[in-house]
Amino acid sequence: MAKIVLAGRADCAHYAKAELLADTLHRSLPNFRVHKISILPDEWKEWLEATCKRNGWKHEESPLIWRELVAQGGKGMLLGGYSDFLEHCQDYYNITSDMPTDVMLSVAAENLETKTNLIVEEQHRLSLIKPLHIWISSALNPACHFLIPNLISAELFPHISAISLHLLDLGRNEEELQQLRMETEDLALHLLHQVTVHADLEQAFREADVILLLDECWYDGAKDEDEDEEEKKKRTVKAISDKYGQYGQLIDARANREVKVIVSGDSFVHLRCSLLLDSARRIDSHQFVTTATQLENEARAVIANKLKVKTSDVANVLVWGNINGSFYVDLQRAKVFNYDGAIKGPAFFSQPIEKILFERKWLETDFQDLVRCRRAAVASKTCRAAAMSLANGIVTVLKAWNGICGPDEVFSMAVLCTGYYDLPDGIVLSVPVTFKDGKWSVLFDVTVGEKLKERLHLSASELMQEKELGS
Repeated sequence: MAKIVLAGRADCAHYAKAELLADTLHRSLPNFRVHKISILPDEWKEWLEATCKRNGWKHEESPLIWRELVAQGGKGMLLGGYSDFLEHCQDYYNITSDMPTDVMLSVAAENLETKTNLIVEEQHRLSLIKPLHIWISSALNPACHFLIPNLISAELFPHISAISLHLLDLGRNEEELQQLRMETEDLALHLLHQVTVHADLEQAFREADVILLLDECWYDGAKDEDEDEEEKKKRTVKAISDKYGQYGQLIDARANREVKVIVSGDSFVHLRCSLLLDSARRIDSHQFVTTATQLENEARAVIANKLKVKTSDVANVLVWGNINGSFYVDLQRAKVFNYDGAIKGPAFFSQPIEKILFERKWLETDFQDLVRCRRAAVASKTCRAAAMSLANGIVTVLKAWNGICGPDEVFSMAVLCTGYYDLPDGIVLSVPVTFKDGKWSVLFDVTVGEKLKERLHLSASELMQEKELGS
């Protein structure tokens, strides 16, 4: 079975004549198929160059006509322009065209009008769709393969009818981003409206409703083997300051005012969030958070192993301070369900963990160290970052932020702590929060003793020194 593909400028008279000839062939030959591609005049040259380059053809005028062998597949066989097509039809099918010039011009004008009307109708249809715009930076991070299927979900966004996903990864091969786009489209998710890819900041964060920042690679170039750790850290912080200062300005200028910005990753998350806050002055500081949920869940897993219960049976673990530095895991509100101890109850019955675990020294030393090392231990065994738990932490925070959580659920998040616990202004630290009606608030119904205050001030000091390195 043969298929002829006709492509041409919508206002081209020779394209109109080729159309009529192809229609005549289609009516005369039952196995003859025709596919028409009408291109706007101002888009024709670029389209023609791209098509010829992709297929290894040379052609300069409208129309462009080729033949495809439907059963065999593969690239088509170039026939050429209208004259070549006419000769092909006369030689193989004994069919010719006698379209008068005035009819040819009339059909060309009608083609252009039809093409223009179709574009207007499509633009109107698209204008009626109001998708939620989600931007992911460092989209080639392995966590995205776990994150994306959960993001495009009615469970996570129950009142949204469509989602536009924008994948950003600076300085990376755009082909890799295109592969991720195709893989995302192949999921055939009902809410997915479109996927776009970006290897630069030209369109970054435009109309963003949700921004997920997963950056971990801070600068390119050869490593200096003689560079000491302090110089390496200074260079890294300077690169982060430059990048996130620019991110903040773009978010401030382009994102929606109610945008939800989540900073996540294994390094410098507090600094990154703080730099965004410094640059994005137009947007409320409550719209910027850093997830400590991954660390919180790792602490729950350590406790669960100790008590021989499931990780999900441990709740309300609090993480204070610097997630990537001197954090402290606090169990003052932590509770456990389904614990096989002296006191038992139904599934909804829970017990305070501090009344079960009497090993105070273990809780203050070994437990903290086990939590600190757990992620590195996972990475060393799997030879990759703990991508699944990172994605799960982000999804957990988004669910709570979208109102999908209980009123008594407590989460650990790094937020701007101005006025809290006598901390310096402009510090982003992990503290316990609760969510209500899509907004978070710091939980003050906790005991913050002098020792915990000292830890918080130590974390604040670390982060202030970090920020000074980049100034």
